[in-house]
Amino acid sequence: MTIGENKNEAAIRKLIEEFAKALGAKDVDGCMSVFAPEIVSFDILPPLQAVGADAFVRHWHEFFESYQGPLHVEFPNVSVSADDNVAFSYCLHRIAGTLKNGHKTDFWLRWTAGWHKTNGRWLIVHEQVSVPADLASGRALLDLKP
Repeated sequence: MTIGENKNEAAIRKLIEEFAKALGAKDVDGCMSVFAPEIVSFDILPPLQAVGADAFVRHWHEFFESYQGPLHVEFPNVSVSADDNVAFSYCLHRIAGTLKNGHKTDFWLRWTAGWHKTNGRWLIVHEQVSVPADLASGRALLDLKP
């Protein structure tokens, strides 16, 4: 734990570290281990929302199947605020890798997660992943860096 951090915040940071490792390894089960069965996700992949673990797991398969090899994943400077039952975390996070078509990607995303503790276990019940957009062109801005 860092100074001023409570045990719940430390536990969530540990889960985010494990999630980052699973994401880098393209481990669907490892990624899903931090999400509640009733997850509601507003992700960068369509549709606008995925409700429930069954719908959300399809996102992971689709995303991972588009890349060859492992991914480079960073969740630096995560902010976490937690009480005994509810928490939220947010940060800019980086994903880099090579698509199956050979195109290299390296982009930063905005990531926010709402957590709930059930039966002593922290799980993400809501996740939002987004990128800024250029309103004039309507295009996502994937080349911005912090």
